[in-house]
Amino acid sequence: MLIYQNSTAQFINEVRLNKISDIISSNFKSHFGRKPGDSEVVSWQNSLPRVRDLIEIAELEKNWIAIEYEVPYNQNRIDCLLFGKDQNEFSNIVLLELKQWSAIKVTAEEGNFVETYVGGSNRVVAHPSQQVEGYHNHLKNFISEFDEPPPLILFSCSYCHNYEYSDNRGLFDSKYQKILSEYPVYCKKDTEHLAKKIKALLFYGSGLEIYNRFMQSPVRPSKKLLDHAAAIIQNKKEFSLLNEQIVAKNLIWAKVKNAEKKNEKSVVIVQGGPGTGKSVIAINILAEAADRRKKVFYGCKSKPFYESLRSKVGKDSELLISNLYRFLPAVVKPDEIDLLLVDEAHRIQKKSNHQFTKPEHRTDMPQVDQLVRCAKTSVFFIDDKQNVRFQEIGKSDLIREAAKKYGCNISEVTLQTQFRCMGSNDYLLWIESVLGYSTERRMLRKNDIFDFKIYDTPEEIYAVLAKKEKTKSNSARIVAGFCWPWSNKLDKNGELIKDVKIGGFSMPWETHGDISRPPDGYVKWYEWAYRPEGFKQVGCIYTAQGFEFDYIGVIIGDDLCYDRDKDSLAADITATKDPTLKRGQENIEKHVKNIYRTLLTRGMKGCYVYFTNKETEKYFKDRMEINMSSISLYDGTPTEIKKVAEVDRKYKKPH
Repeated sequence: MLIYQNSTAQFINEVRLNKISDIISSNFKSHFGRKPGDSEVVSWQNSLPRVRDLIEIAELEKNWIAIEYEVPYNQNRIDCLLFGKDQNEFSNIVLLELKQWSAIKVTAEEGNFVETYVGGSNRVVAHPSQQVEGYHNHLKNFISEFDEPPPLILFSCSYCHNYEYSDNRGLFDSKYQKILSEYPVYCKKDTEHLAKKIKALLFYGSGLEIYNRFMQSPVRPSKKLLDHAAAIIQNKKEFSLLNEQIVAKNLIWAKVKNAEKKNEKSVVIVQGGPGTGKSVIAINILAEAADRRKKVFYGCKSKPFYESLRSKVGKDSELLISNLYRFLPAVVKPDEIDLLLVDEAHRIQKKSNHQFTKPEHRTDMPQVDQLVRCAKTSVFFIDDKQNVRFQEIGKSDLIREAAKKYGCNISEVTLQTQFRCMGSNDYLLWIESVLGYSTERRMLRKNDIFDFKIYDTPEEIYAVLAKKEKTKSNSARIVAGFCWPWSNKLDKNGELIKDVKIGGFSMPWETHGDISRPPDGYVKWYEWAYRPEGFKQVGCIYTAQGFEFDYIGVIIGDDLCYDRDKDSLAADITATKDPTLKRGQENIEKHVKNIYRTLLTRGMKGCYVYFTNKETEKYFKDRMEINMSSISLYDGTPTEIKKVAEVDRKYKKPH
């Protein structure tokens, strides 16, 4: 997806006639359904003439340009891409990140941070080369054409056209030399130098051919966290981090460094909604910390999630990956751990005592205190809207209070960009609007890139998901609200009882924890999400939370109902079969909505829904612009791309 594309000749003409910002603004409104911000328009007005200068100096006459390209599964946008061939007939793409910065301050923290004036105030942000590295790796990871012959070569750099170069100072401080050597920064006086570089890569034309090859390329399915956990733990860069993720990672390492040098105890809170990459950051840092020989642990409440990580990484992973019950004061000394990474911190409980806790290890110390107490640096990855049972009390405020009790330095990062749901923030905001998290009434746009559809029967959903699963194993799952009984025994034939019954549709829940040996063709409850046999069973919130799939089917039960008096959604406690929810009646509505928010955001590419309550279904449909069907990504593309199709008959739908 992108906001503008054209020949370099036409781009030069539209800049010269002072039309370019108006054209891009119009395309932006068509694509996003809103006007761009004033700062974005100003950036186009200031930076795109500088790009025009580069193109003219480089004499690029048979080339193609793309502006504001949305990276796959993400709503971050690359400023500029240029396409063409060099004298050896190699196909090249130049990635340009444009900056209007005129001054920056080098930060003392570890990592590639700078401080500069952006967004109306001074902020700590990633060094331009670090940002470019994220974009570069993201494209290489997701655009499959980079792995196909003939070679498609990507050169990535940033152009700070207002910035004055100073040797070993500012952007070129010695601490940035390594990243600069890989992803260079060009400044105010480097215009001719950068133009020569671009000319060498692109002067021999064929820009439209290379552009079409890039845009037609299949986008690889996301490299799911679990599929590549082993490689990450072995310190291989399977995931590239972007923007706020980079800031979070660098901040965490800065705190670890302060603990070593200043004996400073720290707590870092990383807040983010579904799919913002909290677990990706945690596992990246775990890998790097292990490589640095730090005493590091990754803790997570979800048995399915940490068991799945262990299964991918190997038996030795128990040394690094565990539940939250191992950090008891009788077991771990204060500040004994260098770095503790607490994933899904919203699932923290009041205490760590359970049926298998040894008598001498039992304690009244709150679990959150234990987690803060035991590490020099504790990092909590949290979504305050994912509490789904009354025993789970994890909240940002709770963590802050514990941090103050232990004299910790407290830092926080909020992850805004999400990578699930095809990067569609609009879909997530719509879900939250419908469920009542915000007072603003949002409509689901008819050209949203995420495939959301409401079906008349659960059989239809299962049939659609079965095709997806047949094409690619472990790409699809069906889940439901806990509105049907859950048998803890087998039927007379030794099979799982099909508890989830809707008309002629019936399926079993994922294998109950009491059934230690499920029948052939089924899996244990904590294996449901990552073993192929799990497709034969319906998952619930307790097994699905923390996981992601390409496609998710959600059966919304009668526990989510329509309140006519308030014209909003509510919870019906009589419809739930979840004994845990029934014990926490005072927060039943919050928990039910949190459950469905979580289930409805497990999909990378699509979500298919069936409602048992037709009034609830109507409430959702009334907040959609159309009755959504499968949506091609082509539908939301600016009209300029359609013009390309007329020029090149071989042009296919862009990703």
